[in-house]
Amino acid sequence: MMYLDRTIAKLMVTVLTALSLSACSVIDDDLSDCQEGEKFEMDYQLKLVTNMTTELKTQLTTITEMSVASALETHLKDIFSDFAHDVDLSFYDTEEEQERLEHVQDIINANQTSYTLTLPMRKYMHLAVANIKNNPVVALHDDELSPTSKLQQTDGEKITSHTTGLFTARLPMEVLEGIDQTFNVRLYMANSAATLVIDPRGVSYRDMKVYATGFANAFCISDSIYRFPEKPVLVEAERVATDNDLLCFCSVNFPSPDAVPAGAPRRVIDTSLWQFKVYVTKTDGTVTETVLGIPEPLKAGDLKVIKGELNDDGAVTPANSMVGVSITLNWNDGGNYDSEL
Repeated sequence: MMYLDRTIAKLMVTVLTALSLSACSVIDDDLSDCQEGEKFEMDYQLKLVTNMTTELKTQLTTITEMSVASALETHLKDIFSDFAHDVDLSFYDTEEEQERLEHVQDIINANQTSYTLTLPMRKYMHLAVANIKNNPVVALHDDELSPTSKLQQTDGEKITSHTTGLFTARLPMEVLEGIDQTFNVRLYMANSAATLVIDPRGVSYRDMKVYATGFANAFCISDSIYRFPEKPVLVEAERVATDNDLLCFCSVNFPSPDAVPAGAPRRVIDTSLWQFKVYVTKTDGTVTETVLGIPEPLKAGDLKVIKGELNDDGAVTPANSMVGVSITLNWNDGGNYDSEL
């Protein structure tokens, strides 16, 4: 079986400056700063650091589970990937409102490309994003100014999983006159994945829905800070097809908090940082809700695998005793469960 190990994939971009009087007059009325073009290089690295290999090998160890690991790796091939489909490059002023001065968007479908830009010599804050074009769940918002530029999820109490691995970078830079310069920019992964593997143990049921929750809904690029919604959002965990009886559900989302925020409401257990919510519709039509509280943070670039068993009453028992569990039988009597997202 092939596993994706900790990998550094290089996205090489060469940028040439060609200064002109017209460019200088638009950005800076002092034309004394206009000089002949200075060549400089920007060396981009799409840096994928993931625990995927370790997590799959340590959590899915039996022959049956290893088959699930292979299916899961295939399912996540566009998430934990060293391939850049598109890039969005912005260069911002570092003074006053820090507005964007130059903007490049390109579909590259490769790991190497080059550009020629017209940039006056000055200080910049450079922000870069990769792989947002094919991700309908996340978009670049408020990117006209450096401090407000962010990756933002779509609104809603329930959303589908992210469809691409998202990468971002930030770099203060200064273009100087008469000096050969090389700027090294590393784009790091901004989202992550969570997987629930359930052994049904021959228990009959009519339907099963799995959601992951407790994650950020936005990422501020300039300061690398995740923002969390006031009310946790449910992320639909997609069913991953396997060639055996084990059930596999996977969500792709932003990371969880590193610690329980002060004043946060009680969760499944006090140390729970994020959760899986499992809704099993039994053969008699009643619904059992199981909430699994995971005490370990889900970090950017990481995959977390949680295992459990299905019981006759529709509840899921976690294999790890550190995972908290809360079970509500006949949940549909007082809830608003909807079998469709």
